[in-house]
Amino acid sequence: MRRSTLIKQRLLAVFFMGILLLFSPVTTLFDGPGQVFGIPVLYLYLFGAWGGLIIAMAWIVGSGNE
Repeated sequence: MRRSTLIKQRLLAVFFMGILLLFSPVTTLFDGPGQVFGIPVLYLYLFGAWGGLIIAMAWIVGSGNE
């Protein structure tokens, strides 16, 4: 399989994982009165998921240079 096709497939998988992670019913699981270090849990979840997606995409694209 060509390397560029593999990268495209992995990025597409990350895209769908992002849709799932940021989907409204999933985010409502973290929407509550709880806080961690004074920060609402929903905010931590959203920024953590967003940062995780960015790291996954950077890892996929960066590993294509080898």
